[in-house]
Amino acid sequence: MANRAVFLDRDGTINEEVGYVNHIDRFWLLPRVEHAIRLLNQNELKTVVITNQSGVARGTFVESLVHEVHQKMRLLLGKEGAYLDGIYYCPHHPDQTCRCRKPNTGLVEEAVRELDIDCSQSFMVGDRRGDIEFAQKIGAKGVLVLTGYGRGEWEHFGSDWNAKPFFVAEDLYDAVQWILSQESKRNRKE
Repeated sequence: MANRAVFLDRDGTINEEVGYVNHIDRFWLLPRVEHAIRLLNQNELKTVVITNQSGVARGTFVESLVHEVHQKMRLLLGKEGAYLDGIYYCPHHPDQTCRCRKPNTGLVEEAVRELDIDCSQSFMVGDRRGDIEFAQKIGAKGVLVLTGYGRGEWEHFGSDWNAKPFFVAEDLYDAVQWILSQESKRNRKE
């Protein structure tokens, strides 16, 4: 049986939205993120980051910084007993043709192969319309967080979105609480 997963956007969902994280000192976890991810780990949901990092192609930062930031993220999470099962990122410019830039599905296809994930039984959490569109494309339930760009995008443009979130949460911790309630309902049915 394939694994269920929670795919997470990075900037604005896990860490403070600062535009581009163009220096390691600009990476700060949002409050309660460690606790949220630890809850996913404890409930045996694969936790996978899927993130666009076009700053590489734009020349805003070097690709090695992406790896440094991800190492710092893993370290900060690990200090609180939380971990990520995978991190996948797209370094391409939005104008480039690639399969990996969300809402395209190349990164998740790689994660599905490597981690044996069933997207139809999974969730996607992010702070942008593109994250919700991505969830719809992969057959996962999309959850919008109001951190990062989420509140502004939802309040000003949400009524125009073709893909609607299954749930709108204040932050990742609230999103995880909702996800776990959905998992509990699913388990009672099985």
